[in-house]
Amino acid sequence: MNDRPWIAHYDKGVPPTIDYPKEPLYYFLEEAARKYPDRACTIFKGAAISYKEMNEATDRIAAALADMGVKKGDRVGIFMPNTPQFIEAYFGILKAGGVVVATNPLYTPPEIAYQASDAGIEVMFVMTNFYKTIKAAQPNTRIKKLIVTNLKEALPPVTSLLFTLAREKKGGFRIEGGLADGDVWMKDLLAKYQPAQRPKLDLGPDDTALFQYSGGTTGASKGAVALHRNVVANSLQIKSWFVGMEDGKEILLMAIPLFHVYGMVAGMCYAMAIGASMVMIPNPRDIPDVLENIHKYHPTNFPGVPTLYNAINNNPEVKAGKYDLKSIKACISGSAPLMRETKEKFEELSGGKVFEGYGLSEAPTATHCNPLMGVNKTGSIGMPFPDVDCKIISLDDGETEMPMGEIGELVINGPQVMKGYHNMPTETTNALRKLKDGKTWLFTGDIARMDEDGYFYIVDRKKELIKPGGFQVWPREVEEVIAAHPKVLEAGVAGIPDPYRGETVKAWIVLKPGQEATADEIKAWCKERLAAYKVPTHYEFRQELPKTTVGKILRRELVKEHNETEGAKP
Repeated sequence: MNDRPWIAHYDKGVPPTIDYPKEPLYYFLEEAARKYPDRACTIFKGAAISYKEMNEATDRIAAALADMGVKKGDRVGIFMPNTPQFIEAYFGILKAGGVVVATNPLYTPPEIAYQASDAGIEVMFVMTNFYKTIKAAQPNTRIKKLIVTNLKEALPPVTSLLFTLAREKKGGFRIEGGLADGDVWMKDLLAKYQPAQRPKLDLGPDDTALFQYSGGTTGASKGAVALHRNVVANSLQIKSWFVGMEDGKEILLMAIPLFHVYGMVAGMCYAMAIGASMVMIPNPRDIPDVLENIHKYHPTNFPGVPTLYNAINNNPEVKAGKYDLKSIKACISGSAPLMRETKEKFEELSGGKVFEGYGLSEAPTATHCNPLMGVNKTGSIGMPFPDVDCKIISLDDGETEMPMGEIGELVINGPQVMKGYHNMPTETTNALRKLKDGKTWLFTGDIARMDEDGYFYIVDRKKELIKPGGFQVWPREVEEVIAAHPKVLEAGVAGIPDPYRGETVKAWIVLKPGQEATADEIKAWCKERLAAYKVPTHYEFRQELPKTTVGKILRRELVKEHNETEGAKP
């Protein structure tokens, strides 16, 4: 595979290698502000913030953070949905020399506390509707100060007034009794500090930009440490792949969550690299809102996940022709397998191309993609990006390179590969390994094969990650929550096929002798302790679970039995 057969199948105009600027990540924002100062950086519910305004706002945030004592290398959290404030916080943190730790807003206080404590977060940006959640987690963390913002601060004046009157209290956006001592309003910081007060720092490509938390096979999530150069490289790889896109002229529908490395890099950072306007979607499950934004702002790029494209395909008003999707030129689909029917239907509706990619938090974010103009092979994750080398390594010895067409573990070498995991030397050593060629390779944990054209196919997961709708669920974490129920003896959790989400979570449960429980009872228990997408949708009570000789639950056996039973039904 060293001769990179895939390069012969690149679209015309995609380079085999790229010259990367030795600049920090916020270079993209500064360049866009210089080249396209008046172009909208974000569009949110009718309110636009220009690139010049966004650049200045992030300078103000950087000045405020420096005044609070945030120093180079300090981790700063973000806990909010896709809004302009997320971008202001993100690039403000980077300009202050801080490290971004974006946390999933669906997380419960225990999940937040683990991540915040592991990262050592002392300052965190939060939307008002999540303020109570963060305050509940705070006593178990090192968080000293919250920087708080309200959704209405990003809205046009009239919409903001209507929001205050009709939705603020009802939607949980109003903080009754004001902020706790030590917490501050983001809008006050933007008013107090000037761009010129931004700290003068010596930041370069080898400084840390973000901790991106991924799941761990033990249930504990791991903080993948990405340097500025890793994210700069991946943003430019994605830019090079999208042939035919024009700098300063594209509009990107930002429906993928920005806390997720996919939305963060393949969405936001890529958009900055080409000076695109981002139409912000705070809730991608609100399909009418997604469709209204497409109809109103005519996006040209739409990174998404199969469930989102599927929901649009099956929307009655789309079927009735109410919404025009014809502005869309290109969609990268990631986070879950893309079904042929979903792809073909969305391409028919929009006239654009949907092409499947692959990535992971440890190489933020993308490493492979199907070509925009060339052949898209069904079931394939496509070809490696420029400057990305890949091998298929023997599952038996972890060293031998497998011949073409043979399966093994997918390993990657490229400029976007992480530095390692935060405070996890053993996990880092397992993931980043030197092979006989002297290069360090990222062992992905995914089992794959490569065809003669250099297209790659994920065959299975070495890790037992479940991906409902593109989210990440680690079985052991859910098993531990269920096993803590007083009536439960043991539980096994795995992903089963789901026609809408691609995959969904199922729990197989053995109750303690003499106990009785219902699926609703276990589900209610899980809802109190897990983010909604981690809560199993299917429950099966059994007398025993299949196990190995050392007592490990055989999750794959459970899935196999489920599929055989479901497949046998008429």
